[in-house]
Amino acid sequence: MNEEIMTALYRKAVGGSVTETSQEFGGEGCGELLRRRETEKYYPPDVAALKAYLELTGGDDILSLSDEKLEEEMERIRGELGARGE
Repeated sequence: MNEEIMTALYRKAVGGSVTETSQEFGGEGCGELLRRRETEKYYPPDVAALKAYLELTGGDDILSLSDEKLEEEMERIRGELGARGE
């Protein structure tokens, strides 16, 4: 499967924060920057995405895992990401 798709699915599965930047420029062909705002958005982990990711990557028998076990696996993966600085 396409690596970009798997990476996107993985990021959705573990959640995280993203910095979004919006810029407002002057009107009528004026290219002057009037305002720039950065906001941090938090996206919570998604259990369905985690289940799909583990199923596609050959994880343990995902269909037999409970939601609680999936949550534990998600926290384990987030811990690994934090240790790697991602």
